[in-house]
Amino acid sequence: MPRQQRRTLQDLASAAGLSLAATSYALRGKRGSPATIDKVRRLADELGYTVDPIARALASGRTGTVGVSGSLRDLWQQDLSVLITRALREQGRYATIADADADPAQEHLIVEQFAAMRVDAALVSPVDPSANYWRLLGPETAVVSIGDALTSRPASGSVLFDNRHGVATALGHLAGLGHRRIGLLAPALPSTPGRPAQLLAAQIAAGLGVDLVVVSAPAATADAVEVATAMLTGTDRPTGIFCLSDSLAFAVYRAARTEGLRIPDDLSVVGYDDHQLAVLVDPGLTTLAWDEDAIVEAAVGQLAGLPDGPAPTPPLFRPELVIRGSTSAAIHR
Repeated sequence: MPRQQRRTLQDLASAAGLSLAATSYALRGKRGSPATIDKVRRLADELGYTVDPIARALASGRTGTVGVSGSLRDLWQQDLSVLITRALREQGRYATIADADADPAQEHLIVEQFAAMRVDAALVSPVDPSANYWRLLGPETAVVSIGDALTSRPASGSVLFDNRHGVATALGHLAGLGHRRIGLLAPALPSTPGRPAQLLAAQIAAGLGVDLVVVSAPAATADAVEVATAMLTGTDRPTGIFCLSDSLAFAVYRAARTEGLRIPDDLSVVGYDDHQLAVLVDPGLTTLAWDEDAIVEAAVGQLAGLPDGPAPTPPLFRPELVIRGSTSAAIHR
């Protein structure tokens, strides 16, 4: 069968009896009476007209596309990406989502791809916020990082997490329960130098008089089980574990069950996201909760003023400790 020819804006304008400019404005809801806007959009549906992104980019220099990057095997970042996509859709923007997989090398490739695609903007949860590859996104691209500032690209917007407060609260909670040997599971590779939460943990633990055992783990729950199991073997195993994501905390639950350890009697566990599954595991996970809706609103809202204006003062979000059944007083062996 012959392939149907793509409908053009001129086809739509002819059907509506309007100029090209008036049709374009009405289609985007920018100008025209409500009746005209409704008529143009209805005709577009009837004709099967869709915007040609290449033509739009050539005409306006904008693609309407926003690159979204994060470690998507992490459950909380999956949810955050969904919220970002919805918020962008409400603005008439389209998200191109990429999985950095907690790997700075993969993140570097994603940044190169975003640059090649000429995305209008990028919303990123950086694996390595200190990496130089963020400079590959030129000054014409609005970039907002979520969690940590991109130190090598100071013109970027950012929504910051108060990791010092979060890490100090989690470790302080475990130390207050008498835990003196605490494991830290971090969703990052050893080659990732710029993650402030990991860097802060050792300093805070020393101030609390806590022996901190730091281990890097894959971001995905299933892949992290083996790493968590290794941490729980031996007579000098930690009595408490702080995980820098709830995905890793769920891996600890599985590893503890495999090793015959009871939570919290034999092992206390603290997460760092308050993912929706945190109340469904048994016992419920003690964790740090973030206001995801406000975080997304702040991040997407910064795109409007970038890249032409100066980077706004970044909002700082502080997590709240939610105590459930996964932590209790340490039993010293």
